[in-house]
Amino acid sequence: MARSVSLVLGSGGARGYAHIGAIEALEERGYKVKSVSGCSMGALVGGIYAAGNLEKFKRWAIDLDWTDTLKLVDLSFLTSGGAIKGDRVFEKIAPFFGDKIIERLPIRFTAVATDLDAKKEVWFQEGDLKTAIRASVAIPTVFTPIYHNSRVLVDGAVLNPLPIAPTMSDHTDLIAAVNLNASFASPLKPIAEAAASDRKDSLMTRLEKWLVKLGAKSASARESVTQIDILQRVIEAMQETMTLYKIAGYLPDILVEVPIESCRVYDFHKAKEMIELGYDLTTQAIAKYEARGAQSQSV
Repeated sequence: MARSVSLVLGSGGARGYAHIGAIEALEERGYKVKSVSGCSMGALVGGIYAAGNLEKFKRWAIDLDWTDTLKLVDLSFLTSGGAIKGDRVFEKIAPFFGDKIIERLPIRFTAVATDLDAKKEVWFQEGDLKTAIRASVAIPTVFTPIYHNSRVLVDGAVLNPLPIAPTMSDHTDLIAAVNLNASFASPLKPIAEAAASDRKDSLMTRLEKWLVKLGAKSASARESVTQIDILQRVIEAMQETMTLYKIAGYLPDILVEVPIESCRVYDFHKAKEMIELGYDLTTQAIAKYEARGAQSQSV
């Protein structure tokens, strides 16, 4: 009999592709995902999975190269609260979750966002799936926030980068969580050792060039891009610390730790590598969990 799982998918930008590999590893080993709680990229992947279109999304993501990724960038010059409006990318990914209603999904789903004014988490467990995902992925300074029911909503990772709490009332056999902000050495090539050509064509570098092309002075464009990059690093550092507290308070049965240095938040052209990494790390975490179970039964 398949063991039922409450799956928690954390925030981490492009590292969130690892969630796809984690889901594949769980399913291949006979685990049945009954509910998904996610924020930011975790909400996106989890929502698409709950909608039944994860395989299609995986193929689309793997085919993305740097040129495709940059075409999805619609700059807002921070006039709307973020560097990127997000309309263009959502036009591309909307078909993967369509007009689905959360409470009608075959898998229980929670997307976590943050209400900036109330300084509280918002759990989307009903209503329009697209709205829930869009709110949850509104990374501060990167994607523009959304305004919903008189609230200003941004990325759920601002308050809860690994939303385990929504699964605590699930009637499942175990909780599995994928943390994308682990602070140990990555089995992939570290960011610091990225190829020169990769650095040259990074999203931040391209944004700087576009700002100059659109009339900004080179120095001011570089300063704007640098500020965005620094702010994102600050957010990541905060999320790494908050994640440790969440895990300490709600220790999952299976914990998959994806190194924060495995890829940059913006490296959306690295789907294949991150999916494989997520699969391998989840396979290892499952093996540890099952070994603990076998050991306890033998005692």
